[in-house]
Amino acid sequence: MKQKQSNWPKHLLQWGSLAAIVFFVSGLAAKIFPALGASDPEKYCPFGGLQALTTFFQRGSLPCSMSSVQIMMGIALAVAVILFSKLFCAYLCPIGTVEDLLIKARKGLKIKPVKVGKVADKILRIVKYALLFWIVYMTVTSSELFCKKLDPYYAVATGFKGEIVLWMSLVSVGIVVLLGLLIDRFWCKYICPLGAISNTLKFWLALVALALLWWVASLLGLNFSWVWLLGCFCVAGYLLEVFHSKPKLQALRIVKDDEACTKCGLCNKKCPYTIDVAAAKGAVNSVDCTLCGECTAACPLKAIRVGACPSKAKAEDAAKKSWLRFLPAILTVLLFVAALFAGKTFELPTIDEKWGIEDGMKLETVKISGLKSVKCFGSSMAFKARMEKVAGVHAVKTFVGSHTVEVGYDPKVTNAETIEKQIFVPSKFKIASPDPEKTPLLKIVTLRLEKMYDKMDLNYFGLQFRDEDRPVYGVESEYDCPVVVRVFMDPEAEADEAWFKEIANRKKLVMKAHDKVTEIPMGLEYVRMEKAVDTISTADFLHRMFNPFKAEYNGKYPSGDTTVVRKRVEVYNGQPQYVLEFEDERFEKPLITRSLPYLSNHLSREEGVIGTYTVLNQNLKPALRVRFAAPATAERIWELMTMDKWTITYKDGEEKEEDARINFETPGVVYPYAELE
Repeated sequence: MKQKQSNWPKHLLQWGSLAAIVFFVSGLAAKIFPALGASDPEKYCPFGGLQALTTFFQRGSLPCSMSSVQIMMGIALAVAVILFSKLFCAYLCPIGTVEDLLIKARKGLKIKPVKVGKVADKILRIVKYALLFWIVYMTVTSSELFCKKLDPYYAVATGFKGEIVLWMSLVSVGIVVLLGLLIDRFWCKYICPLGAISNTLKFWLALVALALLWWVASLLGLNFSWVWLLGCFCVAGYLLEVFHSKPKLQALRIVKDDEACTKCGLCNKKCPYTIDVAAAKGAVNSVDCTLCGECTAACPLKAIRVGACPSKAKAEDAAKKSWLRFLPAILTVLLFVAALFAGKTFELPTIDEKWGIEDGMKLETVKISGLKSVKCFGSSMAFKARMEKVAGVHAVKTFVGSHTVEVGYDPKVTNAETIEKQIFVPSKFKIASPDPEKTPLLKIVTLRLEKMYDKMDLNYFGLQFRDEDRPVYGVESEYDCPVVVRVFMDPEAEADEAWFKEIANRKKLVMKAHDKVTEIPMGLEYVRMEKAVDTISTADFLHRMFNPFKAEYNGKYPSGDTTVVRKRVEVYNGQPQYVLEFEDERFEKPLITRSLPYLSNHLSREEGVIGTYTVLNQNLKPALRVRFAAPATAERIWELMTMDKWTITYKDGEEKEEDARINFETPGVVYPYAELE
């Protein structure tokens, strides 16, 4: 008897894919190649791409930060299933690889497999279609990838720290591991919603008929909700899988020479889906077949091979066409590369919104790139909300992959320059704090730059100066064409135009922190440096760069037979008031300033606390001040500030205890409020 072949093409792709996933999600790739940045476990997920595509067709927008790469991966999977088979399931899916390992583990542990009867098999197969309906419905209605909440791969790849629901993820992982150990490919056959899509796409002719019926119904004025179409897709897929189960429209199938076959059963033992390959007549037409090649590799007589669907496969022809056993793996790689190329070349808009367009109105478009704040569905909708307030703007498209927006406007009402001005966010960024005593004056150099629309552009530009040998203390931007950027630097430092130009035109910002290197792409264009050089006092500069926080509170007080809301500033006017001050450089750092509203909310519950502020104090240092009057005391305020849990009251009146967001180690200093007025 001839020796069995090795199925190395499948194993190479499976293990290669799994190794690549571990390489990226472990952070090793980012350490070796810092330019790659943080990994995204969902970056190449075809199921996420198909969900996003469904959302795009229904709502005209993409969920979350879905990219065109994911969309194209989903399309590539659909093309593979329609033309060939479930190649992703066989060669790339990490869960499929784990399921195959569990089969080997069970055999190694000599655990007897659980056999699923025909009736139970048909009943269990409905689960993946019900799950598919639920996931797609929730994704479309929320514009968030709902599958992340329960996807076992995503949960493990993120260390159970992603956008998951813990109990759902634990159940999913448990099903994959425990039931996969007892029943061959349990997850793939009965639970996987992507498997439901793939199996349904195998019956693509029936789906074409369903689409035609839907189109005819719309022509007749029967406008059914998209939910009905989704339901019909799922029901049709389940019924075809269970009661037909033999798709015959794929270009490639497993074919068998019935005369050469001795019914030894080795092919059946190797099939991960327990398909009865030995009993097939001419071709294996099972809906579960993935063209994985395990049966062809197992057959010692070469009676089984990959073919183009002939009714009869002769063993003597197998040697001539033995290369066909590599074809599924080759097609998998080609489709993956094609999807990757298409995803990098073409980009679908995350949102494509229009409003208030009247008959006869002709819109013009202004395109702006480099808006790093436009990075997901939520930020895209926030950008659209801003543009809706601009007179003459009637359309917005956003492309989060390239951080690009297209704004449609009525040229009779506004123009591109006005829109650019509305998009532009004036900004300031302090690089370092000069000593007012040693450096009482700073020099102001004015630059003109292009392609600076995003607020973060100025921050990144400012960060470039941190490793330079000339003291630069801060930068600020102001809208103009080109944009005005003021650089505040040491008066003795040379204002060299060539130096500024080189920094502004750098293609990337390299930042190092905690042995981690991050590279951020830059896209600014240097235009010129103004000849005039101005000066500013260091004290004025520090005040100019400081962003103060201010919150003053209301309270409920009796007034006759009722209770009224009054400002505490008014209630305690004329009474002795005090300020508890904490001087700390942290109170101008974004990580801390973002937490100040929570601290303020927590303190506002205490009667007598009038307000919370951040200021530059008399020492020109950032300081937090809590203003209070009796019955509040400095001791009680300190107790509140150092609690492990803060009590936060939300707008709907709900109260929650949350972990303290700022740690205080040194008690503050108390001043009479009158001294600070």
